[in-house]
Amino acid sequence: MSVQTPRGTDSLWLATAQPSAYRALEGDHEVDVAIIGGGIAGVTAALALKRDGARVAVLERGVIAGGASGFTTAKVSALQETKYSDIRKLHGDDAAATYADASLAAVARIDALVLEEQIDCAWERLTAYTYAADDRQVDAVEQELTAAMAAGLAVQTSSDTPLPFDVPLAVCLHDQGQFHPVSYVRGLATAVEGDGSHVFESTAVAGVDEGSPCRVQTLDGVCLRAADVVVATNYPLLDRGLFFARMEAARSYVIAARIRGDAPGAILITAGAPTRSLRSYHDGENTWLLVGGEGHLTGSDEAQPERFEALERFAREHFDVLDIPFRWSTQDGMPTDKLPYIGPYTPNSSHLFVASGFQKWGMTGATIAATVLADRLAGRENPHAALFDPNRLSVRSAPQVARAQLWVARHFVGDRLTPAQAETAEIPTGEARVVRSGLGKIGVYRDEGGATHGVSLRCTHLGCLVHFNEAERTWDCPCHGSRFDIDGEVLAGPAVDPLERRDTPDQEPTMRAAPEQQAHVGPIGRVTNELDSTGGRVAWFAGLGAMAALEVIDWPVAVLLGATHLVARQVRARAGRRFASEPEDAA
Repeated sequence: MSVQTPRGTDSLWLATAQPSAYRALEGDHEVDVAIIGGGIAGVTAALALKRDGARVAVLERGVIAGGASGFTTAKVSALQETKYSDIRKLHGDDAAATYADASLAAVARIDALVLEEQIDCAWERLTAYTYAADDRQVDAVEQELTAAMAAGLAVQTSSDTPLPFDVPLAVCLHDQGQFHPVSYVRGLATAVEGDGSHVFESTAVAGVDEGSPCRVQTLDGVCLRAADVVVATNYPLLDRGLFFARMEAARSYVIAARIRGDAPGAILITAGAPTRSLRSYHDGENTWLLVGGEGHLTGSDEAQPERFEALERFAREHFDVLDIPFRWSTQDGMPTDKLPYIGPYTPNSSHLFVASGFQKWGMTGATIAATVLADRLAGRENPHAALFDPNRLSVRSAPQVARAQLWVARHFVGDRLTPAQAETAEIPTGEARVVRSGLGKIGVYRDEGGATHGVSLRCTHLGCLVHFNEAERTWDCPCHGSRFDIDGEVLAGPAVDPLERRDTPDQEPTMRAAPEQQAHVGPIGRVTNELDSTGGRVAWFAGLGAMAALEVIDWPVAVLLGATHLVARQVRARAGRRFASEPEDAA
């Protein structure tokens, strides 16, 4: 029997939170600290800095908590799947202990903020479990127990969990938490607004010029001046810093089911694949079960509706499901050395900072970041800051670095050699194909009304070709995780400019980018390049040379990455110079 999965991709959290309605940035402003990104990292940092006496401004492209923070499972735990096993292997026991201490402090900080700001966000304390779904995952649970104990966590083992089925073994940590993430972040934002501090929505940032003061430029041409800037976007907005060479973008899926009876009174996750992450939520009338998992790299052809269907089968097999009104997916930055990036954006940055790479544990990771950065800007020592230094080098993560960059190189070159899939007339309703257009290829989606939507396949970040995500009907970049809707509008960075719209072969030559979009592709793209070019290119090649010299990567790999970067820059520059009437590049 086929599973009937709804086609919508809506978040339970965004659907059930009080709406957010802050004005967009208009006119020039000056503050002490500008924070780019209105998720949990940015807003928590803003509140901490405001409490220290700073005038802050939060700049959010959409609405507060409308990005990754609105699409999380919102588990707040220092026990995080098999995280301590990974950190111990790559960085040693001391690093794992520091991470554990920072994570416990983050849980306590969230608890305190809920009470201090009186935020109604369904905050509750409960036990976190990492469990073995079968005998093949028992070793992973045992290794995590050993690593977590060595890190100082008061973990225990048990085969008795709140799940309605038997498991061979689990490791647990008491007194962790969960909440309604959108209500929490918007509650913090309420405390940020006012007294010289601001929260701006519908304010997309195009670039940052680090200076005295720093200048933050929006896509609408507005300039915000600030002594310091924090980039707290899900994926670092600016190319400088080599983050796109050291971090993968990964997607995972969530369903929210209304169930009869009790949901597990705990937060739980498997110790291996296929991942099954579970938590409950009660809204006064309904008992909700959230099931997450089925992850893959962004832009992968694995982004299919079957991902949601697998989660639904799991829920219906083990729980009495009434219906599944909500399903969504989320995106996470995954640093190759398994630690977040929190601190100066580049080795030479003194006023530009980053908070990113929380690896699916953003509630605690973002709160750690907010504390570390607030301490840094206030001149306070922070015992955890050194571990998360964004400019660290880890020799042990060399295989992960090489794998990530070979994935990028394969897509950057290989996708250009892949032929078109179909003619426009052959595209079914609700689906997309890569179609031949003149000497090149374009992406075409046919909507439910039969109309076609054509876009350039070239990502406006660094020029990789986007893939269609069948599960969510979006165009996703496999290289660095940028995402676009069917008309090319940016859904997730690091891209800031939309995909160029393209006429489809069955249309008259009238479907072109709107005037403001044409401006974004050229002038704004060039603004971003001007802001990033010299420092970013020097940092890129210096970083490659340093990694090769330290044997983090081989010299041939460094040369390949350098060549790939140069080609990407040229493609991006060419994209900014092209006229709308030119055909797409040949495959």
